[in-house]
Amino acid sequence: MVNIELYRVFYTVAKCGSLTKAADELFISQPAVSQAIKQLESQLGTSLFNRTHRGMELSVQGGKLIYKQVEEALALLDAAENKLIELKTTASGTIRIGATDSIFSNVLADKIVEYNEKYPAVRFELITGTTPETITQLKENKCDIGFINLPIEDKDVNFTGTVCHLSDIFVASSKKYAALKDKQVNLKDLQEYPLLMIEANTVARRAFASFTQSLGITLSPDIEVANWDLMLKFARCGMGIGCVPREYAQKELESGELFELNIAPSLPVRGVGMALPRNVPVPFALREFIGLFN
Repeated sequence: MVNIELYRVFYTVAKCGSLTKAADELFISQPAVSQAIKQLESQLGTSLFNRTHRGMELSVQGGKLIYKQVEEALALLDAAENKLIELKTTASGTIRIGATDSIFSNVLADKIVEYNEKYPAVRFELITGTTPETITQLKENKCDIGFINLPIEDKDVNFTGTVCHLSDIFVASSKKYAALKDKQVNLKDLQEYPLLMIEANTVARRAFASFTQSLGITLSPDIEVANWDLMLKFARCGMGIGCVPREYAQKELESGELFELNIAPSLPVRGVGMALPRNVPVPFALREFIGLFN
């Protein structure tokens, strides 16, 4: 069997012309270098060097015959190693991201732009779906990373942490519900008003229902919507009081089109989490994207 390290020692000694210099370059002891040369000479059955007072010279019938081929072989091996290292330290390929429309718009959009500026060669495939759909995509290896509404548990995916927090609030039109601006409203009294809520099969709605039920309160929506953008539009038009994450309604709150009701008790804080498929290697490009959230 060919011992590559013996040939690497041979090449370094030939290049340096000295056992001492070769040992320094290889970060090993001089006796180790000498022993490696003797082992290779024994293996090949010929002397590779002439030991002179000037140092180590390649022998005509040994070292000089193989030096060029050894140099080329080591260069090829180094190139192969560098190629593998490059794959591990260069962002390329495609990152498949699963998330809801709202998470893409409010949490991920700026991060994707930031990443693209640094690694323009990386493509993104954005897979829109509900949180349960995103988890299914992860399990079936149809996306590389998922951003999901919390709380949720599933042992078949790898949850890696919370990337942002969501504070659910109630918002209303500043024109139609101006009388509520300076009042504290009890949560149970909201049923007296038309309510806008996200669809029942969503993580956000289940979290809301769990909280209200723990208080012995039942709130039924007058209108259910499929996404937060539609809810905000309906709320701006005065069609009802909407329950929405504050982080998703910042523009409307800052413009004054909507205002936040003072609700007692306030709703618990939720979050957006990051999840990866289990037992799947994380390539460099994806590791760099994940790093944006640390």
